[in-house]
Amino acid sequence: MTALPTRRDESWRYSDLEAVASVWPVPAAELVEVPAGKHVSRVIVQDAALDAVAIRDYRVVLHKGATATFHVLNTGGKLGRVTIDVTCHEGSHFELGGAMLGGGEQTLEIVTTLNHIEPNATSNQVVRSVLGGRATGSYLGKVAVSRAAQKTDASQSVKAMLLTRTATANAKPELEIFADDVKCAHGATVGEMDAMALFYLASRGIAPAEAKVLLLQAFVAGAFAEIADEGERATVEAAALAALERML
Repeated sequence: MTALPTRRDESWRYSDLEAVASVWPVPAAELVEVPAGKHVSRVIVQDAALDAVAIRDYRVVLHKGATATFHVLNTGGKLGRVTIDVTCHEGSHFELGGAMLGGGEQTLEIVTTLNHIEPNATSNQVVRSVLGGRATGSYLGKVAVSRAAQKTDASQSVKAMLLTRTATANAKPELEIFADDVKCAHGATVGEMDAMALFYLASRGIAPAEAKVLLLQAFVAGAFAEIADEGERATVEAAALAALERML
């Protein structure tokens, strides 16, 4: 009997959409093609029911000088996965701000592939995770720079906060570089809540549960700070707050 991708630390990296599709309907990838010099902004809130399998799959093509900004909140489903595959042509830029907020037995994933195929393209990815219970949150981010893609500048920042010792955060930033004049950087950290910060807030009369929410909101906020539309930003922040309160 075929099963959904395992939650084991060493196996999550190899789960693929074909494995999921064998036991659950998977929607076709959505193509987002941005013409030369144009900009596209997308805000994606994945908050499916906690017993669902929720897959979002995007294929993004950025033509010369085009830019795209994706903000992703991945918080729903027994298995919740957002996959973004980006092709960067000359002088284009891709920006990702993402967050995974999960508890219970959830498995959440953000999987990105940045294909820099022409010169002078840039990309920046910021991903924040808050995980409790026995949840697993995984980020797999590949940056592939072709031989022709000189002057590429790509960065990845991945941070996770664990609320319990039974939660798991996986991070695998991956670089595949065939050009010699590039700047590519990545960093990944996993930690727990700052006990001193909680003590400080408690000393100011803030209840422990409220203090935890405030600290976690600040931790996640960096992923969504660049949402230009105030209404969209408020929607994402409200969904994130609801997810955090559910976890605590």
